[in-house]
Amino acid sequence: MTLTYTCLLFAFVSLLSACGGAEQQASNLTGGDAERGKASIRNYGCGSCHTIPGITGANSKVGPDLSGLVGRIYIAGVLTNSPEHLVTWIENPQAVDDKTAMPNMAVTPRDARDIAAYLYTLR
Repeated sequence: MTLTYTCLLFAFVSLLSACGGAEQQASNLTGGDAERGKASIRNYGCGSCHTIPGITGANSKVGPDLSGLVGRIYIAGVLTNSPEHLVTWIENPQAVDDKTAMPNMAVTPRDARDIAAYLYTLR
């Protein structure tokens, strides 16, 4: 994916903001459900490593703070920020970067889409 595509994605997200709430936008982008994503984040223990707004106890500094993820250009420093890439990263981080410290938590495809939807609500 090119930088132009990334710019178009962010323009699309901005346009959608006029058409609905953050949860609806995130659902449209990812095919997931942000509320289920919030529950999945708790179930998989993502807050053990990350600070994640809206998740009780998710204030760790092991991994990056996930606040404002939708506004970032890259995911994990190696993938352009797109719904497809975020879902891929959540499902199997080692497939993207075999040196990452992020563990493979065996996140299901549906849960990965839901988690991505929630993370994309974090403006």
